[in-house]
Amino acid sequence: MSRRCKIRVNILNYFQLFNIEASFDVDIQELSSSYQTLQKTVHPDKFAHSSEQEQRIAVQKSAQINDAYQTLKNPLHRAEYILLQRGVEMPNEQHSFQDTGFLMRQMELREMLEDVKFSSNVDAALADVQNILSSEFSQLSQVLRTQISENNAASNLAACDNLRKLKFYQKLNVEVDRLEDSLFGD
Repeated sequence: MSRRCKIRVNILNYFQLFNIEASFDVDIQELSSSYQTLQKTVHPDKFAHSSEQEQRIAVQKSAQINDAYQTLKNPLHRAEYILLQRGVEMPNEQHSFQDTGFLMRQMELREMLEDVKFSSNVDAALADVQNILSSEFSQLSQVLRTQISENNAASNLAACDNLRKLKFYQKLNVEVDRLEDSLFGD
């Protein structure tokens, strides 16, 4: 096992909770429908006249269902959850990447984003950065999808690294939005 990942066991299986297939690709409408059905059965308001213990349990179950839903509806959270279920734990944010090519690309993208402010055509420069980030995010997402579906030790470790890379792209997109707000106002 790689030093980058640790073993962890999770008790509640979110996919089983919603009665959907454990997969990176989920039907969001089916997930949402199952979520609403579950929430109706445990909503704390239904237990307003019950004992304190039953009310507390309803609140806990409702919170668990909310957490599970929030995890499974977001592709990156879902991928991380799947990897956790498989015993692969993501390294913390400060853990460095071993992929020097990705580190170089990260620096290039940050420089590109910084250069937007000084461009003669800020709109076009910002659109270029957004298109590049979107394209690279989509490509890496497809690789992650494939690695998760393969579900073997090597593909799970590779998915772990690629998920961290996708989180970088996600953070960079937040920076792009902030830059856009600062340049053009709301």
